[in-house]
Amino acid sequence: MEINDIMQQAVLAAADYSQYNQSSTDAIVKAVFEASFKQRVYLAKLAQEETGIGKWEDKVMKNVLASQFVYEDIKDEKTVGIIRDDKETGIVEIAQPMGPILAIIPVTNPTSTTIFKILIALKSRNPIIICPSKKAIKSCSETAEICYNAALAAGAPEGCIQWLTTVTREQTAELMSHNSLSMILATGGSGLVKSAYSSGTPSIGVGAGNVPVFIEASADIPFAVEQIMISKTFDNGTVCASEQAVVVEKAISDAVKTEFERQGAKILDAEETKRLSEVAVDPKSGMMNPAIVGKSAKYIADLANIPAENETRLLIAPLSGIGNDYPLSGEVLAPVLGIYEVPDLESALRTCIKLNYFGGVGHSASIFSNSEEKIQYFAMHMNAGRIVVNTPSSQGAVGGFFNKLSPSLTLGCGTGGKNITTDNVTARHLLNIQRIARRRVNERFSKFDKALYLNPELGAEEILTKYNMNF
Repeated sequence: MEINDIMQQAVLAAADYSQYNQSSTDAIVKAVFEASFKQRVYLAKLAQEETGIGKWEDKVMKNVLASQFVYEDIKDEKTVGIIRDDKETGIVEIAQPMGPILAIIPVTNPTSTTIFKILIALKSRNPIIICPSKKAIKSCSETAEICYNAALAAGAPEGCIQWLTTVTREQTAELMSHNSLSMILATGGSGLVKSAYSSGTPSIGVGAGNVPVFIEASADIPFAVEQIMISKTFDNGTVCASEQAVVVEKAISDAVKTEFERQGAKILDAEETKRLSEVAVDPKSGMMNPAIVGKSAKYIADLANIPAENETRLLIAPLSGIGNDYPLSGEVLAPVLGIYEVPDLESALRTCIKLNYFGGVGHSASIFSNSEEKIQYFAMHMNAGRIVVNTPSSQGAVGGFFNKLSPSLTLGCGTGGKNITTDNVTARHLLNIQRIARRRVNERFSKFDKALYLNPELGAEEILTKYNMNF
């Protein structure tokens, strides 16, 4: 289908959908949630089979987050008509849909991101166009079709969900800059997100997540290691909020490394770290090698000619620096971690900040500590939209599992990450809010305004003196 035809359908759907009331909208959202949740296992297996990335069992949980957790979070939210009426200020807020939304879907989370973006778009009465990764067209298309059929059965307008079955760079660029498009939700590589922001269409994009995790001296070491292992091995490390480097104080470094090994990690030596760097990161671009994204630790170890047991769950590389000369100090979406040994809290903080700024500014950071004072100190100095505490970062940052953050697969990185928000993006970010401002007269300022009108030649201080006014 031609881009103009797609957009014409989206515009017609937007005009129709904008007339729906809250109950009709909610019925559509519920139907889509139920349909996608019912197919969570099928879609997870389809995504893993098509992309070869991650573990289908963990993709099931991603689909649960995107369907059930997101639905529970947004189901009671007002997104139609008057959503707030403040009698004291006289301000009334009215929610209006934005219009057609283009959703860019990453290869790492194809079905779950599709479900998530469809739900929040429909909740805010916006038609949505799914633009999948070239490597995940089948699974994204199947997901979108399941959601669309459920939406139509619940009374949604035709064309409220559309999806591309062929994807080219030129086609995507044409969609992004189309005059009828209202918003882009961009999740993917930095180049794609930058293109969205450069398109001239309002965009919500997300930056990379080079997440540091600090194990502070007061932490429960076995617990901290367990939680990091849970997070970094989840779907073979494909969540952008997964930990990328462990920063540990020297006093507990040996104990931390021993615990990692006990729980199935392999600590590499200098030569093994070099070989891992060569296969994990493209030396020309400095970007992670797509061939290892979402692969198992054993697969990656074999690729790098590193001896590892079949039971090895995580590869940990000791690092002494941060930057282009240390390829593993950047984001690697696989069960690979850097580890830094530092003398004290201040050194740990500096290391985490440097990691944060090397490709992950504004995203997320993690700390394990039993000192509230040090947790607060750490948080105050990190440029991160989410600081998760004593929690697996992958599951903690996306919300819903371990905290009350809005469940989301689009994590804003703020202005540091060149994003418009630090929020976990959800339905409320896809609304235009109108405000009715009723006249409220402040008696003192009313007298001042009248005096100012009658004495245009006088300054404010002179009027206050002349009329014996005191503010």
